[in-house]
Amino acid sequence: MIDAIAFKYRTGTPWMDLPERFGSWKGAHNRLRMWAADGTWEKVFTALLAQADAEGDLDWVVAIDSTVVRAHQHAAGARQKGPRPASRTITPSAGPAAG
Repeated sequence: MIDAIAFKYRTGTPWMDLPERFGSWKGAHNRLRMWAADGTWEKVFTALLAQADAEGDLDWVVAIDSTVVRAHQHAAGARQKGPRPASRTITPSAGPAAG
């Protein structure tokens, strides 16, 4: 069951496309959901981290990124909905100028 779940996330394949050697995709999916809901995955991960840390197999690296992402200039103040009103063109009148 764990192999099926690992395969799914390693390859990105949809659940229904799991190879038959893993058994029923529904069983694997349901087991993943049950283990996530009851905290089994968190317990396993915590135990594995503690074991690896005790054996000195972990290198703790903390990286802080202060990158600022800005929107494109045309994104600021863009119309939210509806068509843009047609611009009125001002043309000189054909008649005599008022004086």
